[in-house]
Amino acid sequence: TTMMKKSAFALSALALASSAALAQSTPSSVTLYGIVDVGVVHNTGVTNKNQFVSGIMEGSRLGVRGNEDIGGGFRAIFTLENRTELNNGTLSNRPPSGSQLPDRFADASLLVPALCPAKPCAIQAAVTQVNGNLANGALGVNLRNGFWDRQAYVGLVTPVGAVLLGRQYTPAYEISATFDIMGTQSSLSAGQVASFPASTEIRIDNALQYRIVFGGLTASAMYALGGVATNSKASRLGGVMAMYKAGPFAVGLGYNQRNNDIGQKSLQSTVVGASAQLGPGTLSALYAQFKDDNPSGVSTLATSLTPAVGVAAASTLQQAYTNALRQDGRLMHVGYKMPLGPHTLYVAYSTFDDKRGFNADTSSYGAAFTYALSKRTDFNV
Repeated sequence: TTMMKKSAFALSALALASSAALAQSTPSSVTLYGIVDVGVVHNTGVTNKNQFVSGIMEGSRLGVRGNEDIGGGFRAIFTLENRTELNNGTLSNRPPSGSQLPDRFADASLLVPALCPAKPCAIQAAVTQVNGNLANGALGVNLRNGFWDRQAYVGLVTPVGAVLLGRQYTPAYEISATFDIMGTQSSLSAGQVASFPASTEIRIDNALQYRIVFGGLTASAMYALGGVATNSKASRLGGVMAMYKAGPFAVGLGYNQRNNDIGQKSLQSTVVGASAQLGPGTLSALYAQFKDDNPSGVSTLATSLTPAVGVAAASTLQQAYTNALRQDGRLMHVGYKMPLGPHTLYVAYSTFDDKRGFNADTSSYGAAFTYALSKRTDFNV
């Protein structure tokens, strides 16, 4: 499998920020906020080694958040959050590796050796076409170019919890983001070692969430409609999470269950995290399990490939891609965050243990340093 190493530096500025509406009892307000972050990345193992990239340490965004006190302990809230890529002004981006997939997908002789008795493999062109479709649909963020891609929801906060409706972060991802010492940012974040296929749904459309905050406890339950008119089970998601914070300690657990595009149970993500103040900084760790026996997007592959390679080869290819996209793995992450006056030093180690026959284990480690130029602007390396 092709390997890639990454180093980067970035400049980011926090334009305006506000605390989460659920945790506040502030007067009615509408707040405009944003982050702009851009930098240069140097890679090895890819053709384009130097790139100008948006969102290295913080995803660049523009948002508007509102809350209104409607009396009796009730509040109406909303959040609309846009993604903006500073390098080119668009709404979506691709990873530094572009459309490059692991060799086990790209090389027909590795994917389906039985159909490649000689080289060059006769079905390599068909495999290359499928890989292109996979890359175009899965490698990157906001590939559909949604304007409010990051978040778009409205909610009602009551004395017994909050109900939120719209595009939201999933429960398992919220735990991952909380206990990832990098907050999911930069190439040191935990998810970078299990990014294809995606090991956790980050955000989900058509979501209904019930959420409570009681003392140090925060908990939620989510159900997301799949949005497929002909199959109510297709692409739907359910999830729960709970976090408890007491003084310098915090623990959390999150779980997602997603169905695939034809309604079968697909990606399951379970994430456990903990953190504690240790010395001058914070030590944080998370452990996650991922399982997917019925990946999305391959149910009609044989039908589309039959004209090019024939019925038998198309069926074999569909099964090969189903096997390649299945998931069964364990992710572990540990990191330490240490303030140095107004500046911050991070160190992190992540490892992914692939339990499939491919044994595509991955690890990463490194350090990041944020140099504060002011309260809202910093330089990162």
